Amino acid sequence: MPYRPPLVAHEYTSADPPELPVRARGEQGLSALSRAEVLAADEGGVVLKASTSAGEALVVQVTAAGEGVIRVRLGEDTAARTRSARAIQMVRPGAHTARVDTTGGRVVVDAGGVRAEITPDPWHLRFTGPDGRVLTEQDRGHVDISGRLRTLPFGRSQVDGVTVAYHESLAARPDEHFGGFGESFTPLDKRGQRPLAWNFDAFGAESERSYKNVPFFVSSEGYGVLVDSGMPVEFDVCRSTHSCVEIVVPDDLIDYYVIAGPTVPEVLARYDRLTCAPALPPKWAFGAWISSGFFKDSQERVLARARKIRERGIPCDVLHLDCYWQVVEHWSDLRWDAEGFPDPEGMLAELAEQGFRVCLWMNPYISHLSPLFAEAAAKGYFLKDQDGGAYVSDVWHGSHPACGIVDFTNPDAAEWFRDLLRPLLRQGVALFKTDFGEGVPAGAVARNGMSGTELHNVYALLFNDLVSDVTREVNGHGMVWARSSYLGGQRHAAQWGGDTYTSYAAMGSTLRGGLSHGLSGVPFWSHDAGGFTGTPTDDLYVRWAQFGALSPLVRFHGTTSREPWEFPAVEHLAVKAVRLRYRLMPYIYSAAVEAARTGAPMMRALCVDHPDDPVAWQADLQYLLGPDLLVAPMTAPEGTRRVYLPAGEWVDYWTHEVRTGGRYVQVTKPLEQIPLFVRRGSLIPVTEVRPTTGGGPFTNVSVVAYGGEGRAVIRDVDGDTTVTATQEGDVLRVSVTGPLPITHCEIAPVAGAPAAAVVG
Repeated sequence: MPYRPPLVAHEYTSADPPELPVRARGEQGLSALSRAEVLAADEGGVVLKASTSAGEALVVQVTAAGEGVIRVRLGEDTAARTRSARAIQMVRPGAHTARVDTTGGRVVVDAGGVRAEITPDPWHLRFTGPDGRVLTEQDRGHVDISGRLRTLPFGRSQVDGVTVAYHESLAARPDEHFGGFGESFTPLDKRGQRPLAWNFDAFGAESERSYKNVPFFVSSEGYGVLVDSGMPVEFDVCRSTHSCVEIVVPDDLIDYYVIAGPTVPEVLARYDRLTCAPALPPKWAFGAWISSGFFKDSQERVLARARKIRERGIPCDVLHLDCYWQVVEHWSDLRWDAEGFPDPEGMLAELAEQGFRVCLWMNPYISHLSPLFAEAAAKGYFLKDQDGGAYVSDVWHGSHPACGIVDFTNPDAAEWFRDLLRPLLRQGVALFKTDFGEGVPAGAVARNGMSGTELHNVYALLFNDLVSDVTREVNGHGMVWARSSYLGGQRHAAQWGGDTYTSYAAMGSTLRGGLSHGLSGVPFWSHDAGGFTGTPTDDLYVRWAQFGALSPLVRFHGTTSREPWEFPAVEHLAVKAVRLRYRLMPYIYSAAVEAARTGAPMMRALCVDHPDDPVAWQADLQYLLGPDLLVAPMTAPEGTRRVYLPAGEWVDYWTHEVRTGGRYVQVTKPLEQIPLFVRRGSLIPVTEVRPTTGGGPFTNVSVVAYGGEGRAVIRDVDGDTTVTATQEGDVLRVSVTGPLPITHCEIAPVAGAPAAAVVG
């Protein structure tokens, strides 16, 4: 039976992952570790010589890679490196003194928050917490009734004498939940799924294909696992068997890290120390972004759009110009279309006077029709085909001309590309939308000798690193608006969810993708409000605008216009959602600063704050925005949905009704309201709505108290301000410490709230 119905259009891309070969019948070619002996031990860990079931000798290294982090490497020798290391170093393990014990017939490497316990003969490895509780351990390999292996044990596999992959299997508890793996649009709990770390042009947000993959996951048992490889790593998360997670790494070794929690934020903080810190976007980036849409644009239209936004009182900080600022079919050679944009410097200056930043679309491909193509091809700036010529690829899938792919492993090509970007930034462009980046074909060859398969995933990092660096050089910040990413991509703020279809179902899967990406270490994520492909109905446009307004960042963009006035019957409701965002901006920006400092997602799945609640791993069509706001976008046109309220008391933002948590509640909201709840006892900082967020400190900030005593930290560009509310009888006394002047506290009409507030 085919895996899908007949007559469905073939999904294709120029860059499908290569298939691993299949061994002949039997178990020949599989090498599982059977025993080991210590070769060396020091304060960092141990090196062991391992014997395998196939009579081979391999080397295992088990070391401390930081406090609470154990690193495990298996390869032919200690010098083995991942194939991606020729282009980029994605993981930077820290130095940490471990307690190493090789006595008593076993080996223990203690890294503080986690320790590795090794039984050398027969080989076994498990990981425990400081209290001795087992976090996870190697699965020895399951066999069926015929004695055949059903799972892949710690070791490697060969076909016709050639190593094709290393593998590991980690035992899973029956009730264990798993999240992460990048921007995965499938249900948040990946148990029963098979994530593949391969960047796709995903054609939307409703399949297993992802634009942004991260070979990393977090577990409800209080640990995380990071695999350092740029190759198409495959995870079988309790799918082949519900008792283990299998990891297949088609690389020159397996190199993975077990990261202690016990909480998700603690895992993510240690993950950041291994990879990189998240980049905080500039403050103005948290305002609304409004796009030209994917159709022919011009300088006259851009200026008219800007005037209309201001005249209609729509808060907006960024105007995005999509493909058509460039010459049609020359994408992306980074040259203004002189006919449509005769005076870009003048246009940018006029927009700046009105308070707008400008973002330009671009990608790392250059059409073979562009005048720049011949120059770049002659100088060897593109990836090559097997014959040494420029690899001309159908990266647009037939809808636009084929392109050359800029080879960022070539320093001269990278500098040439930077020189295309610098003049635009110096003209006044604020930043770039770095589109695509998933299209490196398997058959391509890079300047540094990497194959297309080896370069494919990490190409997104090289691309965004370059654009981020040159933007920082000219404009003082490194923000990009990226579609593709990989391990460590949190240094590129921000990322958006790709070409989403305009439907309620697609909005729901988009939301799931954002939550999974947050559990993968990426705090700042967004999506196209209204959906990208097609034209949304009025009600969907409003519901998606509400979701966008309460996301980490918000952009209105699509194949047709997402300008609010193009939806005249509901324009006021979409603008109302944006105005709510601007009123909440002190709260939103405070949550953003905290996310950048800690690595915890700004838009967080409930399991981040409620890891012991099993429902928190399943309720994946809602989220916490920062610590105190629970957002449940309306994902159906009927205006009614179930919302899970975690433990505690929650106040309906619109009605001020108090609901007890730990249960599902039925919520019905009119089109002008998104289901939104505030944690009882919280202090929410708000400000007056202005045309732009700007980049300076907040002014005219007040706090809204939701039910008595509480504490809030308002984080701003000039420092942190702590607001503390204590109740004395029927009066709420509010004290303020920090640079932000707060002179007013509003008391929400919540049952049992004090009657008055005094600030000072």
